Amino acid sequence: MKKIFALALVLCMIFALTASAYADFAPTGPVTMIVSYKAGSGTDNTARILAKYAEKYVGQTIVIENVEGGSGSIGWSQLADADKDGQTIGFINLPNFSSSIVNEMGTYTVESFAPICNHVTETSIVIVRASDDRFPDLKALVEYGKANQGGKDELKASTNGPQASNHIGAQAFANSAEFMYIDIPQGGTADQLLSLRGAEADFAVVKLADIAGQESEYKILGVFNPERLPELPDVPTLGELGYYPDWLGSSRCIVAPAGVSEDVVKFYEAAFKAAMEDPDYIAAAEQAGMATDFKDAAATGELIKQQQTFAEGLAEGFWYDY
Repeated sequence: MKKIFALALVLCMIFALTASAYADFAPTGPVTMIVSYKAGSGTDNTARILAKYAEKYVGQTIVIENVEGGSGSIGWSQLADADKDGQTIGFINLPNFSSSIVNEMGTYTVESFAPICNHVTETSIVIVRASDDRFPDLKALVEYGKANQGGKDELKASTNGPQASNHIGAQAFANSAEFMYIDIPQGGTADQLLSLRGAEADFAVVKLADIAGQESEYKILGVFNPERLPELPDVPTLGELGYYPDWLGSSRCIVAPAGVSEDVVKFYEAAFKAAMEDPDYIAAAEQAGMATDFKDAAATGELIKQQQTFAEGLAEGFWYDY
């Protein structure tokens, strides 16, 4: 009983310190967290884990609202138009968010949002079905792609939407390895993986956390990183095989609608930082394969601007016509 009382006292003190530091703001009811993809997607899974452990620091229930469609643009439009009272926050996914602006998929811009923090940063990987014997390694996939280019057996890639993060990865891979493929765009990563498992596509580019709990379904053939990942020591980088040499992946950032007060930003920034440092959260994140990467509001704002520049640069000479 004493241990339970002591733990409760510590949690109350933590919340009190968080709230008192920004006493001009505290949410007055359940907080809506908009996720612009369907339930079961990579963003949804990571958001729900964070929300579970962040509630004790926020002091309110965090309700995940899935607003799917338009490669994320429908949810981001709703988030941009939400009340500026601090009761609604949400995730933006980089570089999907940046690409949606380049392609004018919504009326929002970078300036439509107030950065709060970054949650995860994930490296992209190339995967095929575990049962597909045609592709024991990445070079076999590339050789098949070159041999069947333009034919009835041309490689097909399932992606998470036109010019979204995983489509960018597939394109970067194909450009560097000099083969073409047929893109089969889906509304999000969950449907992208379903398309691959159902043999509608031959390969896909996703992030490691996207296949957490489903690892036996896939073979990971390569990673988009200058060095091999510690958690995948036997999987080669694309660069060491002579393909795309740089890091490529995505970040999932928490933002609020532009126009919220600085106190709102500081409150959530502190609350989510505390949550990401919580031992119970850390254990759950590690089990789920989440690459937690807290960045404060200022650093997240710079990241969003950098990714916007990156996405704008892709418009010239990156995409090819089929």
